[in-house]
Amino acid sequence: MFKLLLVEDDTSLFHEMKERLSQWSYEIYGISDFNSVFQEYTDLNPDLVILDIQLPKYDGFHWCRMIRSHSNVPIIFLSSRDHPSDMVMSMQFGADDFVQKPFHFDVLIAKIQAILRRVYNYSAEKTEFRTWAGATVDYDRNTVSNDRGTVELTKNEMFILKLLIEQKNKIVSRDHLINSLWDDKRFISDNTLTVNVNRLRKKLEEIGLGSSIETKVGQGYMALEEGIS
Repeated sequence: MFKLLLVEDDTSLFHEMKERLSQWSYEIYGISDFNSVFQEYTDLNPDLVILDIQLPKYDGFHWCRMIRSHSNVPIIFLSSRDHPSDMVMSMQFGADDFVQKPFHFDVLIAKIQAILRRVYNYSAEKTEFRTWAGATVDYDRNTVSNDRGTVELTKNEMFILKLLIEQKNKIVSRDHLINSLWDDKRFISDNTLTVNVNRLRKKLEEIGLGSSIETKVGQGYMALEEGIS
């Protein structure tokens, strides 16, 4: 049974979500002190976090940064705000998905199921080290290493990189990436993929591999085996 931490200060919405999600056999936990969200997260060690943006004391972006500094646990943001920048910021801070309030529970449940299936089925697979572009890719630890250092990726970023490496030097279409990452692309913005790939590329730039992920305008992306700066 998966443990879900719901960081939501709207008591009525929290109880409604807890009731609905519990019907899917998830263990739902809330926050008792919104000044200590990170500590309660650490104590619980949940399998997935649903995080509201507008919270008492500190906003959801603050707590997302705190969690991401220690863990790659899947995070879904909730927000009643409709600014596109909120979605972009969520992805930049390391969120796996974004749901705007008010939302249909079937959509939220579909997103939760897709993320849990992808992350934990993928993580449960026996994987090996992979060499790509002069670097060592560790699928278990979500790291990419070479003689210039090591970068740690989120689950989404590693999943994208794995899909690209499997077809290295070939174009992988945006539709294929979206369909592989999210079961139902009607529920996500095309911009979500762009943000994830840009974040992946930015991390790879830290070890000189930024140019090894090439954008093919109107087509998709390609993981290059050569052309490393």
